[in-house]
Amino acid sequence: MCRMLSMKTSHENIYIDAAPEALDAIDALQECGYEAWLVGGCVRDALLERPLHDFDIASSAPWEEAERILKTAGFTIHRTGEKHGTITAVKNDIPLEITMFRHEGSYGDGRHPDVVEPARTIEEDLARRDFTINALAYHPARELLDCHGGMEDLQTGLIRAVGNPDERFKEDGLRILRGLRLSAELGFRIEDATLQAMCACKMCLRNVSSERITAEMDRLLKGDFACQALLVAIDVIGSIMPELVACKGFNQHTPYHIYDVWEHIAYTVSYAKPQRLNRWAALLHDIGKPGAFFMEGDRGHFYGHSKISVVLGRQIMQRLKMSPAFIERVLLLVKMHDMPIMATPRSVRRALAKLDGDTELFEALLDLKQADTRAHSPAGEERLHEIEQVTAIYHELLEQDAAFSLKQLAISGRDVIGLGVEQGPLVGKLLDCALDAVIDEQVANDHDQLLAFIKTRLTD
Repeated sequence: MCRMLSMKTSHENIYIDAAPEALDAIDALQECGYEAWLVGGCVRDALLERPLHDFDIASSAPWEEAERILKTAGFTIHRTGEKHGTITAVKNDIPLEITMFRHEGSYGDGRHPDVVEPARTIEEDLARRDFTINALAYHPARELLDCHGGMEDLQTGLIRAVGNPDERFKEDGLRILRGLRLSAELGFRIEDATLQAMCACKMCLRNVSSERITAEMDRLLKGDFACQALLVAIDVIGSIMPELVACKGFNQHTPYHIYDVWEHIAYTVSYAKPQRLNRWAALLHDIGKPGAFFMEGDRGHFYGHSKISVVLGRQIMQRLKMSPAFIERVLLLVKMHDMPIMATPRSVRRALAKLDGDTELFEALLDLKQADTRAHSPAGEERLHEIEQVTAIYHELLEQDAAFSLKQLAISGRDVIGLGVEQGPLVGKLLDCALDAVIDEQVANDHDQLLAFIKTRLTD
């Protein structure tokens, strides 16, 4: 039985402030005798007072009719999924995804329906959707249509599958990650039966492309509530990243840690800035700990765990088909996350030099270090103070326009050759010496002083 909720305007109610283009499309379809409703994520996000980015419209119009009608109404049409009854209509750079009411048959590949058939009503269309909070439809002149308790789940903060959760996840394995991602973004609890089905059906994720898995994981990790999603989801995520499984429940046996390895990782992710680079580095920074672990007396040690984390992290990211450049940046952070940086200008310069003067990467490293430390026990608070001091010194060095890489030196290879040095490896070695001298504050980053320094090296 569907529940109809009035969307009357008052200061106590939430407006669904749809883009005018979406309302124009609905009006155009209705004027030609078809039903049209806003559906899915845009309705959910409007009720949660979240920003609206994507507008999906479900209509009784076949896609060919929708294309004809909306072209006449001034929309540009792109055939983005006519096999599944979907077109994309664009006006004023606002894309709208228009899909006919539909039934879906079996999912032979565990991702896409084998057959898509028209449905007669919006109610039948909503019954095929993944989660109750996505199975909501709204009409600007009518009411909110809630056939599956989605509004109550929004109000109580619950992610629950529509109908039988096992069936929903076996139809499309990506729904498993989508549910976890929604939990990470919204802070909603996953209903027990839905979570059990996610775990039971986790191998359906093998049917999902690496690119789609990566896209969902990116959003999950950047979610404000990523920690809680990761804590409940290790059994699921382990099916696509088995390198992480050993971290679950792994006792660190050290007074500096109050969490097991997986818990520590989850909290580190949540403390890191919600940027893709930072969150992936946080996820992978300690996955090598189980492989490096040994006990000495009553204390656990993990010497060399960063190197193992790099190896395992590379396997994961290559399997997920991330770009080589992104992989190398993440792994450099993982490699260096445990490297000491003293609260001195020289130590900060040295660390920056190891990153070739890349300030964005260095700031991500500082962020990883503070997130990592915050996910320790209170015994690590002194390290937080040290990281703050390092950060302050770093900003002072930026204001001084200090040199951290060869490209920031006040001289170049051409200057060195101008001193009579034959072009070749020696030029690079002399520039490296000059950079080391600047970092160690033996000489200023000044053109004439650096040339004088190079001359002394040539006469040694």
